Amino acid sequence: MKRIDLLKKQRVRLREDISAMLDSYLIGTVAKSPSMSGHNLTTKVEGKTVTLYVRKDIAPMATEMSVWYKKLWTLIQKLSKVNWELLNLESK
Repeated sequence: MKRIDLLKKQRVRLREDISAMLDSYLIGTVAKSPSMSGHNLTTKVEGKTVTLYVRKDIAPMATEMSVWYKKLWTLIQKLSKVNWELLNLESK
């Protein structure tokens, strides 16, 4: 099988994986503040750090969703690499 065909199959698989994750991610880091009793979600918005309070009952789910974001970001980077390789191969 040609390299270009393998890359196209990989692109399809990555797109499917990314699509499956789009409804279940949360950008930021969930952490328990040592000085407070609750959890916080911290993220950057337009270059500024924004902290949101996370209720105790949703903290585990929020933590899991922030991990999904890291996985999603990794998949997007892989897709970009595959697209770059395809672009170079198809232009020859």
